[in-house]
Amino acid sequence: MISINGVSKTYGNDKKAVDNLTLEVKSGEIFGFLGPNGAGKSTTIKMLTGILKADCGTISIDGIDISQEPIKAKSLIGYVPDNHETYETLTGYEYLHFLGVVYSVPKDTLKQRIDYYADMFKMKEALSDYISSYSHGMKQKIMVIGAMIHQPKVWILDEPLTGLDPQSAHDLKKLMRQHADAGNTVFFSSHIIDVVEKVCDRIAIINHGRLVAVDTLEALRESGEVSLEQLFLDVTQQ
Repeated sequence: MISINGVSKTYGNDKKAVDNLTLEVKSGEIFGFLGPNGAGKSTTIKMLTGILKADCGTISIDGIDISQEPIKAKSLIGYVPDNHETYETLTGYEYLHFLGVVYSVPKDTLKQRIDYYADMFKMKEALSDYISSYSHGMKQKIMVIGAMIHQPKVWILDEPLTGLDPQSAHDLKKLMRQHADAGNTVFFSSHIIDVVEKVCDRIAIINHGRLVAVDTLEALRESGEVSLEQLFLDVTQQ
């Protein structure tokens, strides 16, 4: 579903933020993406979503090259960034309606989805309020709902649980599992290693822009009951 081949990205200091990254993410899996601060996670995600252009290499979503057909590729993606940069002068409903129109969701279907997710995340009463008045957690919820509103094949979630209350976090993890089990893909980046360990089918670890490990947790452990946290520390400190 996601194919990254020989991708690199260098910023002004000539140091590669991402260095010759090659990675395949399958349909039907929740894929965990880990790395310490400055490892290249955010740069990789921004290239995956078309926010940044790779210096070299190719990225495709369901066989569509994002540099060649960016609109078509992006229509397959639902993205939750690690910040809350949204249109704060809009109400929650206006924001979700705007996204639905952008992604050509039929009017009746859009209303049903807004009602469904707003009810799930306890946001119905807040939809008429301006996003600028939302708490941190409420802004996170509206970003999550916005990423799902067009039911894309690929969810790219960068720290999506930040600020969510326990019930909402539980519901989101349940939705992630359902989405993957339906043959779609969830690309999940988080510093909450315990959650990654519990929900992900495969895990990749990036360090200094390079892929240092990728496999199921069981295969990465090789032997013994090593926690993902310890495994992460081991491979990023070598």
